[in-house]
Amino acid sequence: MPKELRSDRRDDLFKEYVIARVEKAGEKFEVLVKPEAVQKIRDGKEVDLLRELAIDEIFRDAHKASKASEDKMTEFFGTTEPLAVAKQIIQHGEIQLTTDQRRQMLEAKRKQIVQYIAANAINPQTGAPHPPQRIEIAMEEARVHIDPFKSVEAQVKDVLDALRPLLPIRFEKVRIAVKLSAEDSAKSYGDLKAFGTILKEEWSPAGAWIGVVEMPAGMQTEFLERLNAKTKGNVETRVLKADQRV
Repeated sequence: MPKELRSDRRDDLFKEYVIARVEKAGEKFEVLVKPEAVQKIRDGKEVDLLRELAIDEIFRDAHKASKASEDKMTEFFGTTEPLAVAKQIIQHGEIQLTTDQRRQMLEAKRKQIVQYIAANAINPQTGAPHPPQRIEIAMEEARVHIDPFKSVEAQVKDVLDALRPLLPIRFEKVRIAVKLSAEDSAKSYGDLKAFGTILKEEWSPAGAWIGVVEMPAGMQTEFLERLNAKTKGNVETRVLKADQRV
């Protein structure tokens, strides 16, 4: 059932949604879409677009709630079906953000990038992860540009290139040998799988679980802290070298 754009809610809608706009031959086509849906759609992910739009309507001017010409939609988009046109507008159009929306989205994307780097990178001089605050400060010093609509993965390489003159940093994985009692392994198995990939596991004759877990290097500190908390310190771990076996 089509949504309706109520005039008494219009101001609130422009706080929750952003305008995606395409302009062709002087004709404007606009939709109101949730900002977090824009990146998903542009990344080709499956999205229930009807749930992400304020209204399944194509506007000439969203602020005035004036509808776009159906004849022009057919001419430029090949259809008048609102969701099909809206998807094209979001994929290829310009996203109109308010100053507050842009600030909030940039802050959220910056935090995601910081957390991603902190989880995956180490200081190659010490082998230890960089704390998120150190990464964030370096990003500010390097004046790293963040795109609120590009995925974290698509921006990480450029961010790392900007950080390297300021921080010794490298993406790396580690393998950690773990030995747990049968009782503690049952409590901790979900954490072992959540942090990385279990490359090897076996039961010792005495009933202990022994395994090797591979994970992003930056996650090793949190991983070890989690295991120690779950087992009350009753765990044996060892970071393996590249050619080392359990």
